[in-house]
Amino acid sequence: MREKGEILVEVKDMCKNFGVTVALNHVDMAIRRGEVRGLIGENGSGKSTVSSIIAGIQQATSGEMFYKGQPWKPASNLEASRSGIGMIVQEAGTIDSISVAENIFLGNYGQFKKGPVMNRAKMNAEAKKALEKIGVTHINPALPARMYDMQERKLIEIARTMYSDPDVFVVDETTTALSQSGRELLYRLMHHAAAENRAVIFISHDLEELMEHCDTLTVLRDGVIIDNIEREDFEAGDIKRKMVGREIKGNYYRVDNDGYSGETVLKAECITTMNALLCFSLELHKGEILGIGGLSECGMHELGKALYGLEEVVDGRVLLPGSGTVIKNAKTAFRNKMGYVSKNRDTESLELEASVAANIQSTGLDKNRSFGLFLSFKKEKKYAQLQVDSLAIKCVNMLQPVKALSGGNKQKVVFGKWIADDADILILDCPTRGVDIGVKAAMYQLIYEMKKKGKSIIMISEEMPELIGMSDRLLVLKDGKVNGEFLRKDGYHQNELIECMI
Repeated sequence: MREKGEILVEVKDMCKNFGVTVALNHVDMAIRRGEVRGLIGENGSGKSTVSSIIAGIQQATSGEMFYKGQPWKPASNLEASRSGIGMIVQEAGTIDSISVAENIFLGNYGQFKKGPVMNRAKMNAEAKKALEKIGVTHINPALPARMYDMQERKLIEIARTMYSDPDVFVVDETTTALSQSGRELLYRLMHHAAAENRAVIFISHDLEELMEHCDTLTVLRDGVIIDNIEREDFEAGDIKRKMVGREIKGNYYRVDNDGYSGETVLKAECITTMNALLCFSLELHKGEILGIGGLSECGMHELGKALYGLEEVVDGRVLLPGSGTVIKNAKTAFRNKMGYVSKNRDTESLELEASVAANIQSTGLDKNRSFGLFLSFKKEKKYAQLQVDSLAIKCVNMLQPVKALSGGNKQKVVFGKWIADDADILILDCPTRGVDIGVKAAMYQLIYEMKKKGKSIIMISEEMPELIGMSDRLLVLKDGKVNGEFLRKDGYHQNELIECMI
């Protein structure tokens, strides 16, 4: 265990309220030099809130902070960054319409300006150095950020944060957006920062990850710090109990070996896309959970989009055999009772400025009409309230904007709109990304219940335990093709799956 140094950041009696919601309730915490401090708790427990206040993203309602022994109340994230506190936020932290270099130096363009003229060549060269500093060489600083996928945009954020070697490095649910190689890169940066007598605040829902990389774990529940646990006292069952205030049974996943119908409900017939898939074929059956796994560049995320008509299929076709319908766009997919949960929920699955109710109701515009003509307020309210209640979505009320919810509750809203629609085929891309242990357990149970009702599910995931735990059949992708097929009834062997991936 690393030797901890002097206190670098101290939080005293901090409270944060969002209207009637109490996000932080008299929180005290001290972060020392040389440590990796893990924060864990259920969605809405206050982890991101306390970290974002330290990083100047929002202000506390009351309480005080100290940084390097001095009172600390940053007016903005930019002020905190310039003072040595850098944070990688949970959701998208890049602007798609500007270049990679502009994203890296956002708010700090002065060093590249001479009068009104921007020296873009100099900025691009410095951005290249920033990327190389964290071990990334394949991203072109001159290109718009939108040219890169979710993982690469997250690497851009890491490069921006680490460019100035922050004294406090805050990592908020970042690993869920990264492949294994990206995660290893981030872990190296975290441990290097701690070894240089700086501090890391690491927020994650992955308990194994936290136990492996943290020196101390702070457990939060409902805005209150329940315990600070030192590395030598880490015990998974104890941490889970403290997180949720109750016993959590060890197995979240299916324990059955039930099969599925022989009826094919969805087919991909030798589909090829512009960049990812090459003559790719699959069949999904009624009542089947079909797992899709592989490394992040294997084409699995593009496959989900192609099956739902969100990515152009340049050859082959996606077919619903029962009706003979060819899925060419998302509108056709939706009208044929298909649903799609994107890995990137904030930009592709939700309207953040809209309310919880409006997001759920978005799938029920045809169902909630009176006389087939006018939207019925009563029907719409019932349609949304049913999902809020059954999924236990934590919100002040249904009119609360989705952007104010925690990551797990946002994901519940995404699930809710497709459950409300009673979709027969669900394509789930990383469905439990950024959600806590309790919400994961609920979602796995929900997926299993849908299977038992005869729904058909494609589960795309970068999490091996999730795929092994839930899939009836598992396809491993590599370079846009199936590189292995495995069946639940035969038993899954992790080493075999990994060999097919790499």
